Amino acid sequence: MGRTRTKKKAHTKATDPPQQHTSDSKLPQISSLLEKAQSLIVQCDYDLALRFIRRILDQDPKNAEAKEMLGVALLETGEIDQARQAFQALLPPNPDAPSPSPPSAHLYLAQLSDDEPKVALQHYQAAVNIFLSQLKGKVRASDDSGRSDEAELKSSIVRALIGQVEIWMDPSYDLCFEPEAEKTCEDLLAMALQTDPSNPEALQALASVRMSQQRTDDAKQCLEQAWAAFKDLDLDDPKMPPIPARLALVKLFIELSLYTPALLVLHGIMSSDDQEVEAWYLEGWCFYLMSEQAKESGGTLDDLTWQELAKDSRDCLETCEVLHRNEEHPDKPLLEHVKELIGKLDALGITASAVDEDDDGAAVDGEWETDEEGSVDEDGDVEMN
Repeated sequence: MGRTRTKKKAHTKATDPPQQHTSDSKLPQISSLLEKAQSLIVQCDYDLALRFIRRILDQDPKNAEAKEMLGVALLETGEIDQARQAFQALLPPNPDAPSPSPPSAHLYLAQLSDDEPKVALQHYQAAVNIFLSQLKGKVRASDDSGRSDEAELKSSIVRALIGQVEIWMDPSYDLCFEPEAEKTCEDLLAMALQTDPSNPEALQALASVRMSQQRTDDAKQCLEQAWAAFKDLDLDDPKMPPIPARLALVKLFIELSLYTPALLVLHGIMSSDDQEVEAWYLEGWCFYLMSEQAKESGGTLDDLTWQELAKDSRDCLETCEVLHRNEEHPDKPLLEHVKELIGKLDALGITASAVDEDDDGAAVDGEWETDEEGSVDEDGDVEMN
């Protein structure tokens, strides 16, 4: 599989908020300001977005959409306490809170409650209840738009349920030691799969639970189903899981020594964002483990020598290190592991490829073949054993 080279991202330039003219233009102006603020958030220009958002709230202090965007922008600029207050203002008992409450406010607050897992669980469940109410209130979809809305609601329900599972399984919380933890996770995942039976994120969450139960074969089956649900989709398909979910899937593949599908998922991620630090790290880690496996099995793996695989690993890890530094990435343990692996490759005499060297040691077009943990059939499907 060829490695993706980094490329520069285009920079966008935003303008200052438009000046208010007359009170008669208040409503269309708020609409325009909301649209501009949302655009700036998408562009990650949070400071300028805040200027637009505050102008909206000056005109309409109860505007729920602006309050939510305020929370998002504050969160992205590191103003955690202020962001929390902005989201709490959207929920009872705040007298200006909209009715019904926006489920997104509960989801943000759940993620901001790292030190209070029970509070986070309450917010996730509140979001689930609102989503379920919205789903029940919909007439069976008869057109593409209606079906899309229903699918989005189901996906939101599943993610909120998975958020609860992750809290129950997190070893940093005492909840994972509670006697009801395992059954609670099973019930939450059963509800998720009942809501959306082929949801890849639910399937990989179930795989994670099965791995914790030492049910490796069941875990592999869940991962195979999860990957099959999206591997043939276009990268811009709305059904494609978000990059963090796909990275989580890659980690599970690597943990089960399923390197072929791990690399194929990474290939898709890097096609969307070739500056994703964690993707470069995982690709480097995957090639490193394949190199180790090659050394243990006679020096080659899928017609590649362990040295070729190690060189691929070195290239990926060095790219990861550069991106980590340039982006000031917050994951310090990841960087420490990258440096540790580069040190081990140094000790083996493995150097990085020249900048313009062809990637002859990498498989082309993602057509890896592996006999030990999986095989690629003539249609490109991976069969896990």
